[in-house]
Amino acid sequence: MKEVEKTDSNRILDFAAAGMWWQITKDTKDTNGAFFEAINVLAPGLEGPPQHIHPHAEESYQVLEGTLDFWIDGQWRLVKPGETATVPAGVPHTLKNSHAEAVRLINIHKPALGFERFFRRMHTLIASGKMTLPPKNFGSLIRISMLFVAHEKEIKSVNPPHGLMRFLAFVGSMLGYKLPN
Repeated sequence: MKEVEKTDSNRILDFAAAGMWWQITKDTKDTNGAFFEAINVLAPGLEGPPQHIHPHAEESYQVLEGTLDFWIDGQWRLVKPGETATVPAGVPHTLKNSHAEAVRLINIHKPALGFERFFRRMHTLIASGKMTLPPKNFGSLIRISMLFVAHEKEIKSVNPPHGLMRFLAFVGSMLGYKLPN
């Protein structure tokens, strides 16, 4: 696997405020849309995203260091270094790091669809201070809902229900909230 140097800032998505750091190893352009790949580092105590599905893509995690807590189809399991977990399209899942050490993993979304844009937009919102994860204020709740709704082909929340996120996204658009390009 090709390692990208940390100095290539276009390939770094620093979600430090949310407890994550990403290094894009294969972007959508590199793979002609076949997949999107990044090394993710998850800080100890990271709660992770809401339970969600990827309607049209498979997601996989290959743990390099640490232990990943991985939830799929209603059950938590541990994924340790050298192990891989794969989520078929349409299957509810989430992850977290409830351990004392960081987790370093390779994360792949296949096909790439608009995942890269989704994560870059999320990075811009977090880095600018306009959104916290988990959402800790009304603006963050509105923006994460708008982001999920704008990328329904890539990701849909299961809990909270996607319908609620659609409603909150509508409220946000009526109040003048905008997402970055």
